[in-house]
Amino acid sequence: MYRCMTRSVCSGGRVCPALVPPYTQSPSWMLRNTAEERHHRLTEQRWQCSVRCMSSAAEKRRSLRSAFPVLEQPLQPIHQHVYEANLRNSYACHKKFIDFSEKVRKGGGESGIARHTKRNRKLLVRDRLRLLLDDEDFLELSPFAGLGLPYGDIPSAGCLTGIGRISGLWCVFIANDATVKGGTAYPITVKKQLRAQDVAIQNRLPCVYLVDSGGAFLPLQSEIFPDKNQGGRTFYNEAIMSAMKIPQVSVVCGSCTAGGAYIPTMAEEAVMVHRIGTIFLGGPPLVKAATGEEVTPEDLGGARLHAEVSGCVDHFAWEEEEAYSYTRNIISTLNFQLPEEEEDEERMRKRKAEEEPLYSSEELLGLAPQSYNYSLDVKMVISRLTDGSRFQEFKARYGTTLVTGFAKIHSTLVGIVANNGELSYQAALKGSHFVQLCDQRDIPLLFLQNTAPTAALTLSITQAEMNSNRLKAQGSMLSAVACAAVPKITVVIGGCHGADSYTMCGRAFDPNFLFLWPNARVSMAAPGHAGSLLPHDNEQEEEQKKREQEDKFNRRLKEESSAFFSSGRLWDDGVILPQDTRKVLSDCLDIIKQQQYQLSTEKLQSALLRM
Repeated sequence: MYRCMTRSVCSGGRVCPALVPPYTQSPSWMLRNTAEERHHRLTEQRWQCSVRCMSSAAEKRRSLRSAFPVLEQPLQPIHQHVYEANLRNSYACHKKFIDFSEKVRKGGGESGIARHTKRNRKLLVRDRLRLLLDDEDFLELSPFAGLGLPYGDIPSAGCLTGIGRISGLWCVFIANDATVKGGTAYPITVKKQLRAQDVAIQNRLPCVYLVDSGGAFLPLQSEIFPDKNQGGRTFYNEAIMSAMKIPQVSVVCGSCTAGGAYIPTMAEEAVMVHRIGTIFLGGPPLVKAATGEEVTPEDLGGARLHAEVSGCVDHFAWEEEEAYSYTRNIISTLNFQLPEEEEDEERMRKRKAEEEPLYSSEELLGLAPQSYNYSLDVKMVISRLTDGSRFQEFKARYGTTLVTGFAKIHSTLVGIVANNGELSYQAALKGSHFVQLCDQRDIPLLFLQNTAPTAALTLSITQAEMNSNRLKAQGSMLSAVACAAVPKITVVIGGCHGADSYTMCGRAFDPNFLFLWPNARVSMAAPGHAGSLLPHDNEQEEEQKKREQEDKFNRRLKEESSAFFSSGRLWDDGVILPQDTRKVLSDCLDIIKQQQYQLSTEKLQSALLRM
């Protein structure tokens, strides 16, 4: 389903006359070999055309009919106490979500915005995106990155990243926000940019860079410059993406100094704005210090110089608005063949097919557990995410602490793996089986993660045997998840604790997307369970000291396990509200699916760009 599909360029198996080489006079033995080669080539071309035609026809076919049973999961009076407690916690988390969102939208504050718009006469980053994207309905990645760091708050890590539609095509964008610290790049900025490139590589998405950066923050250069996953990795990724035929376009709408100068010059096409964009390895102050010569930024590395003399950029724009118009036109030249839009009647019919869940998505606020002890049956969550609240459960009576099965989200078939208790031996075996089944059928996987707060203690020989079997079964599931070649999306709806989080496709297992609900907790052990991480000592005089240490550790766990602490350090792709989960999942599945529409992935060799 997600493999690249060949598109039809011929019809009916006919060969275009231009493909047949003209006749030339040659010796008889050459004629015989040439004729055989021509026959072989024509046969192969006819076969390829027929395959393409079949692929085109396959696109028009409808998916297999499904009659998945409806999950009857209404709220019952017995759930009321837990539901209301979760609801109160969700409202508190929602308030924190709104506060952080407002802080992020202010960027560098009033002074930074005034300097950016009035003195430098530039557009704000969100205004740039409005001109670039088809609409404002884009999927922003890690908006809270950079908050609460040891070196201070860096709103949105100094750059906006996400996925939006340009000329109808989903594209990753990486846009510097120069109102934040003057566009200076911090370690978290580099990390966020690298994650956006990873998303582009994993999902084969075109990538657009809006470059407006003041360079690296030198006091933290040791955390920005030298290591594998630091600044230089950006340029390595650009080269790899180009080799993979993942298109990249750069818009120079600000400063590109030192290492940042490589971003536009390594992109396949670059647009530069007059009197705003600059590209140079060393700016005017460095030139004066080195040679004594005084030179303006425009003469040293402005748009006119690079468009007319150096050739570093391909399109010259007088204003920013013109630059984004150029960029949209460039994206429209990419070799993608998107499905045709349905006519009104067909669109209405398809919309009816995409049944809404039977239960309100607002009820997810009361199903988001404030702690593991306040978790309700995960099927109640599933029934509020899937089309028509339908779900075909797999191994329903075996390993019931893990729920597995098939469902559709906005008409896309997915395999769901959801925690419903501790990940037991039987549950891990069941999970391993189901993940391999989805991998065999090319069905994307959705993990709903709410793992147990601590690992089970070994208190007897019987318990040791159970833990050993459980460990082996979880190892099998770890391997199945790691080796599954299908797209994977993880949503942490509760706890993300210990090794169980790895089996449920945590960040280390490279899901295509990973999101947290605001109530989520990410840590080795949940707050209140620090005792499981401390050494056991039976001496009574040490008991008081151990209790104090445990209290201190629990306080730290409470602070460091929150969803906003996690998202501030880019351990995820963002915090999303429970009621928005179905919409986010629909967008992610649509984004993942787009790679099958690219036509230019088959050519084995291509000319080098930027000679």
